[in-house]
Amino acid sequence: MATVAFIGLGVMGYPMAGYLKTKGGHDVRVYNRTTAKAEKWAAEFGGTACALPSEAATGADFVFTCVGNDDDLRAVTLGANGALDGMKEGAILIDNTTASAEVARELAEACAKKGCGFLDAPVSGGQAGAENGVLTVMVGGDEATFAKAQPVIDAYARMVGLMGPVGSGQLTKMINQICIAGLVQGLSEGIHFAKKAGLDIEKVVEVISKGAAGSWQMENRHKTMNAGEYEHGFAIDWMRKDLDIVLNEAKRNGATLPVTALVDQFYADVQAMGGNRWDTSALLARLEK
Repeated sequence: MATVAFIGLGVMGYPMAGYLKTKGGHDVRVYNRTTAKAEKWAAEFGGTACALPSEAATGADFVFTCVGNDDDLRAVTLGANGALDGMKEGAILIDNTTASAEVARELAEACAKKGCGFLDAPVSGGQAGAENGVLTVMVGGDEATFAKAQPVIDAYARMVGLMGPVGSGQLTKMINQICIAGLVQGLSEGIHFAKKAGLDIEKVVEVISKGAAGSWQMENRHKTMNAGEYEHGFAIDWMRKDLDIVLNEAKRNGATLPVTALVDQFYADVQAMGGNRWDTSALLARLEK
């Protein structure tokens, strides 16, 4: 059993921290910007709610963060009363936020100055994956730090992979979002076309999902898309945040991403329709407006 801090109890962090307590069996301390959320978590799982990130991190062997963006991450780690203020030498900071590779390298440098380890470890699998403890975790860092942290990360994951040095986890997550953007647009166009052609969507998907067109998105989203239900998955506001990170990184490394840039603008159209909190499959709603 390790002493673990978890900072950020959103739709992903709340159940992830829960698995660290229930499945991992660790002594878990939590911090959330909304204190009531941390207190609720502590009452539900039996851990400890803390008033500051530094308080949660004090004495912890592993400190997890899962917040909104680069600025949020800097605030809870490097800011006043941030996690690094409380971390002991030899502790490991594991960041599950989807953020930039740049901030990952910044945090790794700050951790190294304190004698601490760092892993950037963004996740994929959405809210359902977090709630079921079956997330995919893409990790950047050195092998020795990864070897120490993997058994702890395993509590909320079904797949954990070391992708390379610090920043590689975030870069891999960017690729994940690139692929999802194109897949969801293709699926949206396919369902839209099938409706216009007068075909039975269920029959179409039953057949083509078993062939080369099949995907997780098709299997898990076609029913809700066909029903016009977009209230259950990864919010478009967050997807656009992720795609902004992707497109900025592409400017730096010279990658050409025409489909990703186009789908990002399609998501902007859905936001203009009032769909900021709709899930990413709402690209279909844009075609049907």
